[in-house]
Amino acid sequence: MSDDAVSFKLVVTGPFGAGKTTLISAVSEVPVVATEVNASSAEESARKSATTVSMDFGMRTVAEDGFEAKLLVYGTPGQERFSFMWDVLARGMDGFLLLVDSTDRASWPTARLQLEHFRAAGPVPHLVAANRAVDGSPVLKELAAALGSNGTRVLACDVTDLESAKSVVVELLCEVLEALLAPTPPPIP
Repeated sequence: MSDDAVSFKLVVTGPFGAGKTTLISAVSEVPVVATEVNASSAEESARKSATTVSMDFGMRTVAEDGFEAKLLVYGTPGQERFSFMWDVLARGMDGFLLLVDSTDRASWPTARLQLEHFRAAGPVPHLVAANRAVDGSPVLKELAAALGSNGTRVLACDVTDLESAKSVVVELLCEVLEALLAPTPPPIP
């Protein structure tokens, strides 16, 4: 990567078990820094053996037509008891991706809380990625309604598929770049 590449801080948030660590592992070109420990509750242990307690971190370089960007991708813990880390990771973010397991409807209220929490952290571009969904599935509209997404795009993805994982991260980067390039309105006299 050249010295003149710009960097963007992207945050991936979502409920427990949504696939955040898997997505970051899929897109990162460096070994992921992960803070996973054994799941502590019986309910969590039944779903997966480990959980993120602080953050995940990965990095990806994107280059096209002379433009080069370094994506610094941070993943949040999914449980509300670690929500203090949501605020830490939201500081200075350029955009965020809310990742939701489209097959786990019980997690959707938590996803809505996280969407509202991160929107309140600052007006940055954001998307919702419906893990385990396919394009055109009715679950995309159902998820958007459950989240009260207010026009936020909901994209289908499969975090276990590299191309699918990369495409949602690139879509978020495009949203960030569009926001940066948008003309600012003149001040009101």
